Amino acid sequence: MRELKRELATNPERDRREELRSGMKVTWWGMAVNIMLTVLKFGAGVWGNSQALVADAVHSLSDLFSDIVVIFGLRWGRKGEDADHHYGHGRIETLSALIVGIILIAVGIGIIYSAILTIYKHESSAPGEFVLAAAFISVVAKEVIYRYTLAVGRRIRSLAIVANAWHHRSDALSSVAVLIGVGAAYVNPAWQIADSIAAIVVSAFILKVGLSLTWGSLREVIDTAPDQKVLHEIVIKAIDIEGVENVHDLRARYSGSEIFVELHIIVDPDLTVREGHEIATAVETRLCDEMPGVTRVIVHVDPEMD
Repeated sequence: MRELKRELATNPERDRREELRSGMKVTWWGMAVNIMLTVLKFGAGVWGNSQALVADAVHSLSDLFSDIVVIFGLRWGRKGEDADHHYGHGRIETLSALIVGIILIAVGIGIIYSAILTIYKHESSAPGEFVLAAAFISVVAKEVIYRYTLAVGRRIRSLAIVANAWHHRSDALSSVAVLIGVGAAYVNPAWQIADSIAAIVVSAFILKVGLSLTWGSLREVIDTAPDQKVLHEIVIKAIDIEGVENVHDLRARYSGSEIFVELHIIVDPDLTVREGHEIATAVETRLCDEMPGVTRVIVHVDPEMD
């Protein structure tokens, strides 16, 4: 029993360190890509007389800030408990995801405003071929880093990493808008409005993702419980433990990527304290081992009443 408890105590910490390394690695790669694309798109936009590509470069620059926020959230949010934070630092990661969501909303509104202003002023440009090349490189690079980041974020259950992945996708989509608009203007100068229309459509998608991430983060901040499917599975797995007669007063909440659970189990009133404790430990062990994200379980043992 002591060896089991020792193993349970060390495994979460080892997993946390591995998840932190994976999250930091993919975010550093994202920063490198963002720096490269910001320089490329800004230079090509200025040299090629493309306001759309310059605006897209500013979008990539905002991604850099998002990366910094995520790195901060991962570095501190994945720390374990200490004397001042008895439940760990998971809410820091939630706060990071909230900031990224707000950034996406701001970027979406900014692009829509810029596109509408361009249509209103009837601004025109004569983009060169290398502007199209820069936009195409941006689409490919950001789509690759989006898929990589999203896969890591889902694997380590990090809302901040997933949020940052969608920020990469929003940059890729804005580059698609630039590619379509600049391509249309390159083929026929009379089609320059296509750039602005595509930008508005993409910005609507950016706003939707930003609002979704912001709402999800706010739900965690106010201790919203996991969905009913997760709660039902917790009850089923607990009741399946030998000696557990029933489960009641189940409570659960998110803390960053982790789920904290508290529940009461009903057991035979004639059991010894040791036997009741062993059943509670079995419930705790099973939930932590078999429920993704569950890292802390508090089990209260209640006797069955006649």
